[in-house]
Amino acid sequence: MALFHLHNPWVFTAGILGNFVSILVYFAPLPTFIQIYKRKSTLEFQSLPYTVALFSAMLWIYYAFLKKNAILLISVNSVGIVIETVYILIFLFYASKQARKETMKVLVFLNVVLYGVIFGGTTLWFEGHHRVLIVGWICVTFSISVFAAPLYIVFQVVRTRSVEFMPLSLSFFLTLSATVWFAYGLLLKDPCVALPNVLGFILGVLQMLLYAIYRNSDTNKGETKLTDDKKHVAEVHINIIDIVKNVPGTVDQVYPLDSQTSSCSSSNVVSSDEDEHKDIADYSKPTQDIAPVSGENE
Repeated sequence: MALFHLHNPWVFTAGILGNFVSILVYFAPLPTFIQIYKRKSTLEFQSLPYTVALFSAMLWIYYAFLKKNAILLISVNSVGIVIETVYILIFLFYASKQARKETMKVLVFLNVVLYGVIFGGTTLWFEGHHRVLIVGWICVTFSISVFAAPLYIVFQVVRTRSVEFMPLSLSFFLTLSATVWFAYGLLLKDPCVALPNVLGFILGVLQMLLYAIYRNSDTNKGETKLTDDKKHVAEVHINIIDIVKNVPGTVDQVYPLDSQTSSCSSSNVVSSDEDEHKDIADYSKPTQDIAPVSGENE
């Protein structure tokens, strides 16, 4: 029973709620990957938040096994490893060659090389309580990295005044998750769980504030683009009229054709053709008024 903290129902409740909210956090980027799937491209999205999140989940599972009696930490991070792995695989499938190469470099460095160094180093050089403490503070460091990883998008939002590539759902659920896990760490008296979530809460609130500030900028840009398109169409229309006016033999203005104008034009063409044939026939007739010159008249 102690395994699930049933001796302290508040800790158990906070842990279960933390699992639920964290799973929602893991599913928050799902609309992003649906968009990637539909467009068959990773667009301007980056893989860094997902590789860092995968690395952090792997570290927390290691910490949970060392600490013992932390089944709720093991369960949530196991789900996180599966989901983040799926995200990374989707990203690699649709990424450009350069983006795929950069993602693989980060993935190998974090989840193979660095994780191997941490696991091997703490196993060989530390033991007991000291190993738990060292791994715990390493988890704190990289948990802060998970919360701070989307900050590159924050700078992009401020620079471009656009929130197109900053998912609000992810910021909201990160803030909520930080709140719940802070309560869990506080009730469990585990500073390694509680402390990083303080910064997570602050960063999450910052991202949501930026979204509220710049969310209308995308609408204004869309309206401006639509107005520019209309102006472009009007300019093209005017240029076409100018070209027609400058063609030799055309009138000064361009009128629409209707049925009456069309019929009148047809009758004029027929009349002109008849007059032309008539003139040709008149020229082809022999002249009767001029008498032939002969010797008898002389």
